[in-house]
Amino acid sequence: MELENKTVIVTGASSGIGAAAALLFAAEGADVVLGARRSANLETLAGTIRRGNGRAAFLAGDVKDEGYADALVDLAMREFGKLDAAFNNAGIVGEMGPIPDMGTSNWNDVLSVNLTAAFLAAKAQIPPMKEQGGGSIVFTSSFVGFSNGGMPGMGAYAASKAGLIGLARSLASDHAADGIRVNALLPGGTVTPAGGEGNPDVLEFIANLHPMKRMASAKEIAQAALFLLSDRSSFVTGSPMIADGGISVRLT
Repeated sequence: MELENKTVIVTGASSGIGAAAALLFAAEGADVVLGARRSANLETLAGTIRRGNGRAAFLAGDVKDEGYADALVDLAMREFGKLDAAFNNAGIVGEMGPIPDMGTSNWNDVLSVNLTAAFLAAKAQIPPMKEQGGGSIVFTSSFVGFSNGGMPGMGAYAASKAGLIGLARSLASDHAADGIRVNALLPGGTVTPAGGEGNPDVLEFIANLHPMKRMASAKEIAQAALFLLSDRSSFVTGSPMIADGGISVRLT
């Protein structure tokens, strides 16, 4: 029970890595607060957790809205009395293509969902963690935003994910003395709806980029997030933790 008696916010919880993480965290003893845009999916997931004797609350909304970040924290405090951790996982890939051909609206959308939303989440989550004496925050970044892991046609996505690493490191420095750890998790290709789930040709191409010759399951990435949120990583902060099947090694 790695997260027993802890309250954890999970965004992007309606499917993929977020849903897998919410199920895992609840199984490890956490009270979970689920956030995403699709209310029906969140209700179904919360029901699954409750049937397994876990505790879950959910609120649908858009992570780009500052009020939504505040509302998720308020829900955690109202339902469970505290906030111990957050897995800020919501993100989009956006349209792919060369930067000269990219529309400004796509750039703004990707940066807003992937990076600005993380800033808004941290603003809302850090004060209650600081007041209670500590906590752990994890942002889902990507190998695409790290080292030489850039991929063609993914300029907006790469910029947003690289920005998350910088944000995590800065927050870690600012709040280490408050007992708040902040890390970035860098998955490789993962079988999720955003990762080409259901398209065998896409999955095979992405899998073959990895030295392990496969993609991760959503639960494997959730396990890495569990480590960063749990007390097992009590001396880890400001880290871009790679869980990418070796793809960044190949691209370096």
